[in-house]
Amino acid sequence: MNVSHYLAVLRTPRVPGFMLLMLLARVPPTAAGMTITMHVLLALDRGYGAAGLVGAVSTVGIALGSPLMGHLVDRRGLRAMLVLSMVTEGVFWFVAPLLSYEVLLVTCFVTGITVMPVMSLGRQILTALVPEDRRRTALAMDSMAVELSFMAGPALGVALTTQASSRTAMWSIGASMVLIGAILYAVNPPVRHEGETTGARVSRREWLDGRLLGVLISAGGATFVLSGVEVSVVASMRGLGLTGWTGAMVVVMCVASLAGGFLYGGLTRVPPLWALMGGMGVLAVPIGLFGWSPWWLALALVPTNFLCAPTITATGELITKHAPASARGVAMGLQSSAFTLGVALGAPVTGFVIDHSSPAWGFAVAGVGAVVIAAGTVVLGRRTAAAPVG
Repeated sequence: MNVSHYLAVLRTPRVPGFMLLMLLARVPPTAAGMTITMHVLLALDRGYGAAGLVGAVSTVGIALGSPLMGHLVDRRGLRAMLVLSMVTEGVFWFVAPLLSYEVLLVTCFVTGITVMPVMSLGRQILTALVPEDRRRTALAMDSMAVELSFMAGPALGVALTTQASSRTAMWSIGASMVLIGAILYAVNPPVRHEGETTGARVSRREWLDGRLLGVLISAGGATFVLSGVEVSVVASMRGLGLTGWTGAMVVVMCVASLAGGFLYGGLTRVPPLWALMGGMGVLAVPIGLFGWSPWWLALALVPTNFLCAPTITATGELITKHAPASARGVAMGLQSSAFTLGVALGAPVTGFVIDHSSPAWGFAVAGVGAVVIAAGTVVLGRRTAAAPVG
């Protein structure tokens, strides 16, 4: 591993300040899901099923909206997207605490479509700021920053809700998103590298081919296994009577991913994407065998999560290579949609298995699912390479 790669990225003009800004920008969105869930449970006095339904419709809205917002950036520029997002999110988070459950359900879906895509936007701007030979390292650093935001955001949402109220937490999230949007509007960072030109618009059929579809499927596969492992961890800790320590397990998972991302970002030669995602799956299968002890379970979680940030980074790097600059916003949005759909599929599938068996089988199913998806992407890639051109 070459640490000089990281130093080179940090010496790139505007990159350190932008990375710090996007780290802060990602905290409110990661707090949003937990805050809405607790609002439905506590303020609206609804059950877990009702809270989960709100999260599901919001997830669908975000998955549909990410590529649309990316398309808006590609065609109208960053500021046009920011204005739309600031208006819709500002209004939503201000009135959301006052809405009935049924109205909240609808507005979560509608607002999800225009949510500021800070995850994909961060990767797109970072890609524009650094030269191509530094993108792997830069995207690895971005993946590590995402892990930090997921460690801070939900905890902050819970703290605001329990120490003040869900209304205070929701208003704080809305104000933060508007402030972040205003800062990005004022700074107006580039969305394409200075050496890249948009040129003529490239037909989506030309770049959204089997090769890129395989990358997107892999992105979904990565979050499928991650969400499945997270649900299984919750079930395992509950079975041990240690639900209060579940957060500590999440920290272990995040730290392992941070370490993996740091190592990956300094490499010159890296494994193929299918191997990274398939490795996550293979390593997840036996985790349930160690569920009898929280200490052994924590250790068993490290290998799979060590490959998390590298896999996420690899998908971003390949998208920047395969998608034209003129359509990078859409491509990054599709990547975010794939991540979102992977989570939306992995959690309920694994939960269903756990309900009808045990947490150990939840880990196994999550892992096998990732392996099957990895094998499918290999087949898809070979068929695309063998297909005649023209």
